[in-house]
Amino acid sequence: MIGLTIRNEVNMLDKAIGISFRRKDQISEEVIWSAFYKVAQSKARYNALDKLIVVVHSVKMPAGFGRKAVKSKGRPLAVMAHMKHSIIEVKVETNCLAHALIRAIAPLTNDSNYKSYRQGFQILPVVQHLL
Repeated sequence: MIGLTIRNEVNMLDKAIGISFRRKDQISEEVIWSAFYKVAQSKARYNALDKLIVVVHSVKMPAGFGRKAVKSKGRPLAVMAHMKHSIIEVKVETNCLAHALIRAIAPLTNDSNYKSYRQGFQILPVVQHLL
């Protein structure tokens, strides 16, 4: 997937104009020229000698259809999270990033409550403090 952003180097306050993410086979000359046409039609101020910065954002999408459609070798995530301490599986639905950060930082700081955090105990006050 490729996206494109165009902004003015001189006037940084103007909003960037861009092309939303598309597959690389969908990017053509007409699509890129339409982005430059948007720049010309925008309310932003561009002088003839201003430099435009064009940034190309590229994201590689994962290939495959998941475990159910394709038989794959390896262990499930729950087993790997139990075996390896570098994999963190968070099962909460709210504030999951805060939970993951607390559980990742706790062993690095030798927190005595790390095992209880992994089991889901005593973590809510620490999450609230982090938030």
